[in-house]
Amino acid sequence: MGLYLRHPLSFEHDTGAHPENADRVRAIEARLERDDWQGLTVTEAPAASPEMLERVHRREHIEAIEALSARGGGMIDVDTVASARSYEAALRSAGGAAAAAERLMAGAERFAFCGLRPPGHHAERARAMGFCLFNNVAVAAAHALAAAGADRVMVVDWDVHHGNGTQDVFYESPEVLFASIHQSPLYPGSGDPGEAGAGAGAGYTVNLPVPPGAGPDDFLALVQNVIVPLARRFEPDLLAVSAGFDAHRDDPLAECTLDETAYAEMAACLRDVAAELEIGVLACLEGGYALTALAESVSATIRAFTDPTLRAREAPPDAAAAHRARLAERWALD
Repeated sequence: MGLYLRHPLSFEHDTGAHPENADRVRAIEARLERDDWQGLTVTEAPAASPEMLERVHRREHIEAIEALSARGGGMIDVDTVASARSYEAALRSAGGAAAAAERLMAGAERFAFCGLRPPGHHAERARAMGFCLFNNVAVAAAHALAAAGADRVMVVDWDVHHGNGTQDVFYESPEVLFASIHQSPLYPGSGDPGEAGAGAGAGYTVNLPVPPGAGPDDFLALVQNVIVPLARRFEPDLLAVSAGFDAHRDDPLAECTLDETAYAEMAACLRDVAAELEIGVLACLEGGYALTALAESVSATIRAFTDPTLRAREAPPDAAAAHRARLAERWALD
């Protein structure tokens, strides 16, 4: 049915009294164990190679994270911390995502979930931020393009915070279509619809901000009426999801009102378009800080990605009308 990638070092990235801590993965794994991992093959994540990381990050950035961990760790910024084993854990987070992408591109699997930390989507080419050290989904996408036979990769980011790091990495690339649904205003302050790519990548960054209080109809309408048609037009060889669960109504760091069913419905829509395009889906854990909500949402998401009998309802299309109209001419959306 698919893969679940994990590694014990996810528990050794010690962030102390911080919302992004090892209890997040403990909660997810305890929930999945009760359902026998929903039939997924549990696999240990390999470490990313220097070549994998350097496709995405400046060498100076990689060396700085390594050196900080070697010194025992410390604060990188007010939100982001490293410990003695954080560099090694980050290598597994990025390497697991890249390995999963390679397996999916080879056709060995159709779905993989990376339950690894630290998360990644805020990490820019030369900057760790927002709890993130290396950009896992970007490393996976770049590896698929450079070493696994992909010509195009689509990254869908439904974390409640804008994936500024992924945008930074691929802003000038037409090989990666990056689409982000996120609350605005909210950290990190980027993700305006006018941020749409540059140079050869103009038009390949699609930001879909929603206001505080946005709920299941808003997110699902954007997936059904914007992201799915974009996927059909772009025809990627791999679909990667920055799967944050902090738009949940119980999450302490934002103000959206999703529940577990909302994540399952978004996943079902992406599962169906991936099946239509005959491609695999990679999901990388990003945010989500209310432990029970996180665990239940991950479980619901995995179930929807792997069970084709689970269907999404039809969301009110007017919730996506403004964004769809803005993109319709550029992408000739159906």
